[in-house]
Amino acid sequence: MGFVKQLERMATKLRIDSLKSTTAAGSGHPTSCLSCADIMSVLFFSELQEDDEFIMSKGHAAPILWAAFAEAGLISVDELANLRKFDSLLEGHPTARMPLIKVASGSLGQGLSAGVGMALAKKLDNNNGRVYVLLGDGEIAEGSVWEAASSAAHYKLDNLCAIVDVNRLGQSQQTMHGRDVRKYKKKFKAFGLKAFVINGHRVRQLLWALDKAKKSKRPCVIIAKTVKGKGVSFLEDREGWHGKALNEEELKKALHELVIKKEPQLSSNFKPKKYSYEFQDFETTKYNLTDMISTREAFGKALESLGKENKKVVALDGDVKNSTMTEYFFKAYPERGFECFIAEQNMAGIALGFSALGFTPFVATFGAFLTRAHDFIRMAQYSDANIKFVGSHSGVSIGEDGPSQMGLEDMSMFLSMPEARVLYPCDATSTEKLVSEMAEHKGITYLRTTREKTPVIYEHTEEFEIGKLKVLRKSKKDKALIIAAGVCVHEALKAYGLLQKKNINVRVIDLYSVKPFDEDELVEQAEECKNKVLVVEDHYFGGIGSVVSSTVGKIEHLFIKEVPRSGKPEELRQNYKIDADAIVDKILKMKGK
Repeated sequence: MGFVKQLERMATKLRIDSLKSTTAAGSGHPTSCLSCADIMSVLFFSELQEDDEFIMSKGHAAPILWAAFAEAGLISVDELANLRKFDSLLEGHPTARMPLIKVASGSLGQGLSAGVGMALAKKLDNNNGRVYVLLGDGEIAEGSVWEAASSAAHYKLDNLCAIVDVNRLGQSQQTMHGRDVRKYKKKFKAFGLKAFVINGHRVRQLLWALDKAKKSKRPCVIIAKTVKGKGVSFLEDREGWHGKALNEEELKKALHELVIKKEPQLSSNFKPKKYSYEFQDFETTKYNLTDMISTREAFGKALESLGKENKKVVALDGDVKNSTMTEYFFKAYPERGFECFIAEQNMAGIALGFSALGFTPFVATFGAFLTRAHDFIRMAQYSDANIKFVGSHSGVSIGEDGPSQMGLEDMSMFLSMPEARVLYPCDATSTEKLVSEMAEHKGITYLRTTREKTPVIYEHTEEFEIGKLKVLRKSKKDKALIIAAGVCVHEALKAYGLLQKKNINVRVIDLYSVKPFDEDELVEQAEECKNKVLVVEDHYFGGIGSVVSSTVGKIEHLFIKEVPRSGKPEELRQNYKIDADAIVDKILKMKGK
């Protein structure tokens, strides 16, 4: 049997597997699988080699990915019958629960960004493997795809190949360009990619295009014209079948049309690897007490020191490195600093690609702008990603730039993610120590930094563990507990001094680890203060106050309650009542209760 014929028969086998598994599950997206079966056959049984990477960006076609894994001997064929079951790793869309998956997909338009990150990582690692990303034509409407294409061309990623399954039909109607592959070609060429247009059901054309892509000096895209539901007459190019499994009678009818006279005798060279990263500690800067240093500045210095000892650390910037202070890292290690320009969602996606190949990416921009990348960050948690996000210019304390630049929702975004860590240091010493902690911790971590210079209050000998807290002021006569983090710690300490002059004793806690934190310790401290607890923060509702109240119960809460305006940091904190005077007023009212 000729090789091309073998691949054609394997494509039929993959179609059969996909139909059977989705019918057994009673749900899924079989027609989306049928359109890309020939592509998957050629990729898995001819193209993909041991050092290569594959991303199924059109994650709803997961059944055919599982089928390809099974036919390649990577999982048991019998497991396909357990698709979408609670106790199976074969979920409805790919996640990293399945060990063979590095990049979770299903929220469309994200796979190519991760592919760019992987391709950059391979070049940095001097790995000759290639990266292949299969996209659906519907997701091409997402702007993130074009952000990724632009980055691929900018970095001349000749080891990256995208394949677009142009099957015409989306979920509810025809896609933007239908089957007009010329428009797709024009767009990708305009972004600097080498584009090939082929019939996605012709194995010889697929082999030709993939060979051309390997020889290209530019990133490539193969635009494959296909038919949704290909191989089953009553499904082909028909609307109303997206996300709909066949019933048993329909499956029987379909299998009569998908006949394999002889089993294909093919093997796959694709062997997905898992990567790990070993952390090496580094020397932090020794600051003097009362030095005035912004936490963003301290972060930049710590990142530079971290990079010296850890060659797998990379920094990603969104054209603000002179504000976030990642510029120290970029100047010291230009080969490991990657400019993503003003495209934050693509930046987060690229970071995922780096993480998947064993690098530790630090993604830094204004905290406000990370919200643009929320969906990418959300999806990264399903990829078991190890990404360090750093949001500078947090809260009204940035001052005159106004509300569009103020990170006031950023902590809520990360606090909502079950396994994310959220850190908010108040001075340079704690910042540098926490950079070390977050680098050592595997998982998504968010460090919130401040633009404004603040005094150093911690000795260099202090240690800062994730999940702990610091009691800064304490006596046996404390009448209330003030909990703060970041810039508001300094306001709390000022308030402590003002209250001391009134002979009122209060306790002050620096909750530098917002999530997780030592719940037992916090409850004990609150009880010692008669459960009179005040939380103050430079953030909208949904930040520190929310996590504290979930542990200690009823609290008083000072936070930003309205849309702020431009002004000096101190007058903004005063106006929105998160400064020392507001804390004193609130404590006096609490004392009278």
